[in-house]
Amino acid sequence: MFQAFLIKYAEIGIKGKNRFIFENALKNQIAFALEKAEGDFQVIKDQGRIYVEATGEFDYDDALEAMSRVFGIAQICPVVLVEDVSWESLKESVKNYVINVYGSEELTFKMEAKRADKNYPRTSPQICMDMGEYLLDEFPNLKVDVRNPQVRIHVEIRNRAYIYSKTIPGPGGMPVGTNGKAMLLLSGGIDSPVAGYMIAKRGVKLSATYFHAPPYTSERAKQKVVDLARIVSRYSGPVELNIVNFTDIQLYIYEKCPHEELTIIMRRYMMKIAEELAKADGSLGLITGESIGQVASQTMQSLAATNEVCTLPVYRPLIGFDKQEIVTVSEKIGTYETSIQPFEDCCTIFVAKHPVTKPNLNIIKRSERNLEEKIDELVKTALETVEKIQIQ
Repeated sequence: MFQAFLIKYAEIGIKGKNRFIFENALKNQIAFALEKAEGDFQVIKDQGRIYVEATGEFDYDDALEAMSRVFGIAQICPVVLVEDVSWESLKESVKNYVINVYGSEELTFKMEAKRADKNYPRTSPQICMDMGEYLLDEFPNLKVDVRNPQVRIHVEIRNRAYIYSKTIPGPGGMPVGTNGKAMLLLSGGIDSPVAGYMIAKRGVKLSATYFHAPPYTSERAKQKVVDLARIVSRYSGPVELNIVNFTDIQLYIYEKCPHEELTIIMRRYMMKIAEELAKADGSLGLITGESIGQVASQTMQSLAATNEVCTLPVYRPLIGFDKQEIVTVSEKIGTYETSIQPFEDCCTIFVAKHPVTKPNLNIIKRSERNLEEKIDELVKTALETVEKIQIQ
């Protein structure tokens, strides 16, 4: 029945003279998302509207699922196209639409009309009144309610007519890539994939870095992170995942530094390495899944000590979330079941029994002097041996 979709956006509409940049980005990303859907589609931008039209047979549910993950889409409206816009043809088409979509269901409705083609012989108010009267005569199960209708039947007249009434929520946000690029520190936990999703929703393209510590972390732990990156990429688009071998750095820190400071010092070197990778690929900031007070390395003092090593901004979209709020988002985007698989990352393997929760930055820096003999060489080696995986 449906041959097309009307794509509605929200924030993009207030972008003024730059709106076309965001519209074009959204159009391109819809086309990219539909490449894996069953069927062939055209994405058309016309007079402030974006339409997706199937050029032949297609899988309706497949197309909807693909578009439901494109940031920038506020609503998806399945559309019936009518080539013959003569009044009699239009009335018959709207009648058939109501029969096919609502049948004999008791409903209140309101007509909404938009006449983009100003040469059409009826004005928008006339279309609403005449079509509403026609439907009341044809369907005793329908009643008009202009204030709070159960159904709004839209008719838009351009070079052809578009009929729709159903709206399916999109993910909202901004088209990915319209707000630069950032580097996500991706672990195998619940939080960091959610952080990546939330920043991507604001139009930021993602790269990612994972710190691997073989043999203390298994290949299965690494595969878990690859799987998480793949799930996030369904929303963010392609992600380049950097796998950093962190074992020698961790062992050196473990050998030379007080054990209660291990987590903070390791975290500081992770941030340093991630920032080098971020600068190399044009990222404008780092993204982490930290929230205040969740663990010892996420107290205000710990976050300040971690931030001190960075020159790029660090974005923490979950900073005020509690754990249940983060879990809810992870379930929504499909990362939760993968995140809870029992394969530990390098942070949990080397955690101290009693980590410092209020680190003093001067003391941390003093402890890091114990690393001066080899740490620069170890960091250089870690950067030179990064494994890069392209996640689609």
